[in-house]
Amino acid sequence: MNTTEILNMIDTGKLDQVLSRLYGNEGSVLSKQRIRCRNAVETYASFFPTNKDEVFLFSAPGRTEVGGNHTDHQHGRVLAAAVDMDILAVVGKRNDMMVNLQSDGYPMISVDISDLEIKEKEKAKTSALIRGVAARFLQLGEKISGLDIYSVSSVPRGSGLSSSAAFEVLMGTIFDQLFCGGRTGPEEIARIGQYAENVYFDKACGLMDQMVSSVGGFVKIDFLDPQNPSISRYDVNLEDGGLCLIVTDTKGSHAKLSDEYTRIPLEMHCVAEALGHTVLRDVGEEVFYKALPKLREDPSVSDRAILRSAHFFADDKRAEEEAEALSKKDFSRFLELINESGDSSAVFLQNLFCCDIPEEQGIPLGLLLSRKVLSGKGACRVHGGGFAGTIQAFVPKEKVDEYIGTLEGVFGKGACHLLRIRPEGGIRLL
Repeated sequence: MNTTEILNMIDTGKLDQVLSRLYGNEGSVLSKQRIRCRNAVETYASFFPTNKDEVFLFSAPGRTEVGGNHTDHQHGRVLAAAVDMDILAVVGKRNDMMVNLQSDGYPMISVDISDLEIKEKEKAKTSALIRGVAARFLQLGEKISGLDIYSVSSVPRGSGLSSSAAFEVLMGTIFDQLFCGGRTGPEEIARIGQYAENVYFDKACGLMDQMVSSVGGFVKIDFLDPQNPSISRYDVNLEDGGLCLIVTDTKGSHAKLSDEYTRIPLEMHCVAEALGHTVLRDVGEEVFYKALPKLREDPSVSDRAILRSAHFFADDKRAEEEAEALSKKDFSRFLELINESGDSSAVFLQNLFCCDIPEEQGIPLGLLLSRKVLSGKGACRVHGGGFAGTIQAFVPKEKVDEYIGTLEGVFGKGACHLLRIRPEGGIRLL
């Protein structure tokens, strides 16, 4: 299908069904997404005027963590969900091995995927993710070729909604759909994205972000076997419970926090090792609590490490219970568990602010305001890694305007992101 034919499909509403499923069927939302798709196709044509005869549309979503805060690195359980903020891409195949990516607002990136060598100068750059994803497909024996891509993203960088995983899943979905007949599947695409980030981008990451973006919907992941995690998907609409999901950026900086993030798994590993294991999931909660006197006598184990480990055992179980509550559409129990998880992160995991920078406490301030507006209804908690950045709230519909007004009154216009759970992961629209 050429660009003119795609534009005609957009204008005549032939893409409305899939757009409604991804973004919602409200008139204003649908109109906005039609315009977004049209603009993307037209911009693609302006950048790649000689490659307009066979063009495709793709999308991959960001994700929000819902339950299991800092449990995955201990082989625990997590609950997360794909959201309607995504990366939209217009794509054309090439006859060579060059991938040209023009992202909205950024310089064009060109990567020769016939060269699979890891490039030191590319580490932590988008080009590394492109090369890494392509390399993994080629290593798996797939025949792929170059691409011309124009992309536009609604996933804010640094928002905790995982823009990097969305991009990895986008690239994996494009290669899979255009060259592999869709046989790779969402779970393997997630693993390919993780490989690219670990090996080529040079960033240690788990599999949660990529898996949720690739699978879509609410996803419970059990990392008991981290090489082959158990995946359960739940197609639940929060609107059935009268709820809206809002993630708020409290404007904190992550610049000096890498040590804080590293200390959490290190301290949990320290407790596990003191009890003869590598990760807490292998220890067991009963053994952990019986060993508390021994742990307090161990000079390698701090009180904070013990508290953080206690959080792991409780939140690991909570993620399972939250998924069960969602499956039964027991929204009251679900919200109760979310609040419990948030309290555990605050008191035991202790990741709401950095102890070395006590004057900066945007997350606790955001939670204070959230609880004031919610007045015992809904739920709120720290979102993602913590220490700075975002909070998450499940807000009753009737309180949405008040909630956004209050939070943005403190953190600035645009700080709140009103999200919809997206039932699809990485997808080819056309």
